[in-house]
Amino acid sequence: MPADYYETLGVPKDVDDKTLKKAYRAAAMQWHPDRNPGSHEAEAKFKDASEAYEVLSDPQKRQIYDRFGHEGLKGQPGFHPGNVEDIFSHFGDIFGDLFGMGGGRRAQRRGQDVLVELEVSLKDCLKAQPKTLEIPRETRCEPCNGSGAAAGTQPQTCPGCGGTGQVQVVKGIFHMSSPCARCRGQGRTIKDPCKSCKGRGRIRQSKSVTVTVPAGIESGMRLRVTGQGEEGPPGTPNGDMYVAISVTPDSRYERQGPDLGAEIRVPMVQACLGGKLQFEGLDGPVDIEVEAGTQPGKIVRARGRGLPRLDGHGRGDLHLRVVIDIPRKLNDEQIRLLKAFETADAKTVS
Repeated sequence: MPADYYETLGVPKDVDDKTLKKAYRAAAMQWHPDRNPGSHEAEAKFKDASEAYEVLSDPQKRQIYDRFGHEGLKGQPGFHPGNVEDIFSHFGDIFGDLFGMGGGRRAQRRGQDVLVELEVSLKDCLKAQPKTLEIPRETRCEPCNGSGAAAGTQPQTCPGCGGTGQVQVVKGIFHMSSPCARCRGQGRTIKDPCKSCKGRGRIRQSKSVTVTVPAGIESGMRLRVTGQGEEGPPGTPNGDMYVAISVTPDSRYERQGPDLGAEIRVPMVQACLGGKLQFEGLDGPVDIEVEAGTQPGKIVRARGRGLPRLDGHGRGDLHLRVVIDIPRKLNDEQIRLLKAFETADAKTVS
């Protein structure tokens, strides 16, 4: 069974962001492969620490982990345990300022990530929903086939880095790569640039991308679509697309995770005598049993009529707060009957 993430980094469960980052920095410094050449144990601990930081530094993933543990994270968007690219992304974020690299290692190995926003309704959260998005992004220039060079010419190998796009930087015990300043990490130089893309090799276009929004998703969560970001330099993979989710509030409901809260209006006579009512839920009518003598503010729970749980284990509940519906106007017969009730009630009390 995987180790507890908090234990892996040696932090308490209420750890703040600053302390968490400091703990990860210390663990990464201790177990980084460059400091422990040939040690499989150090490599494994470095990956474990990075995986723990990936989860605990993300508020949504941390919330899911705190509630459901490792099982709750399986299949979650954006969670890729042991992913080397993610590990070095975190490592670059933590240590890039020390070396002036800003995480350049990852940026040169793939295209840029893209962040888009998607608004969904509360009803959309009932089941997985495919959504098609029009994403503006940079794609390869067709006239020059992405080379950036004008027709009839070719890019030249950069003499500064020998075509690798990287130059070695040695900082104490660390041996890391930095983008070549001469070619800006491209590994080549262009004498006659393509007129369509002005030598960039890429142009901005829109592309339709369909993403599946999981059931039970909440505002603030992000979906990761691998390979749908910006195109990378020639021979490198595309970046990823991240979809930031916003769930439109529904005036009828209050939401707490998978649970929903709402009001149900109960006629005065039915509150006294009891009976059955129907509440129009998100996915159809909900049969409600009203007990005789029901008081205002009572909560009636409909099990399993909330939203799907993120871990896939069933649905939350629908909590209905009773509001007694008292008529504003009465006809003569209703007044007579209520007075008769008042007289009978007074006799019962006396």
